[in-house]
Amino acid sequence: MARSLAAAPNPAPVQDTLTDRAIAMIQRDILAGSLQPGSRLGVVGLVQRYGIGATPVREALSRLASRDLIIAIGQRGFRVAPLERSDLADITNIRCVLETEALRLSIENGADGWEAAILASFHRLKRYVARHGAAFGEGTEEFDELHKTFHSELIGAAGSARLRQAISDLYDQAYRYRRIMMKQFSDPDRFIASHERLANRVLERGFDAARAELIAHIHSTLKYVYPETGTP
Repeated sequence: MARSLAAAPNPAPVQDTLTDRAIAMIQRDILAGSLQPGSRLGVVGLVQRYGIGATPVREALSRLASRDLIIAIGQRGFRVAPLERSDLADITNIRCVLETEALRLSIENGADGWEAAILASFHRLKRYVARHGAAFGEGTEEFDELHKTFHSELIGAAGSARLRQAISDLYDQAYRYRRIMMKQFSDPDRFIASHERLANRVLERGFDAARAELIAHIHSTLKYVYPETGTP
């Protein structure tokens, strides 16, 4: 019988899967504050913490360093990135540059589906806040997902996957600061009003007004976390 010349199936990418798991768990604990800003990230300790091998943990640390959630300290390993005003100011400024450009493209190119996605995401966020009242805020996975989805939909018609990914990464980098802000921000009506105002400006498709509203919204984290020197 002739031997089949069909290529053997590729083995499952087990290593990539474990690395992705390690990235997700380390990032989750950094954003939640379980891994404290400035704390050392030892491979052995992380292997024990997550039950994943050393190789995927090392790869995960390298990838997270490229996202600026952790920093490499020469040959001594990695640390969780510290929380500093200069860091948040830099994140804020770059977010304003990228998100306003993505907003411009979305306003130019967005169709009815884009508008519907903004309205739907705002409605889901509003319902969540209404259910939880003053207890709403960053910290639960559901709220985090709804909040980020709303902001993502505002620029959802930008047409550039790379631009949207860069914005997503910066949003995540600002998350730890936003958690500090939300501890001071317990007024659900004010929270919803600020997001409704932003959505309305975008849906009106007047770029200058929408741009100004978005910039003020992005800067609010800096203002609340560092009030003595923050930019309104």
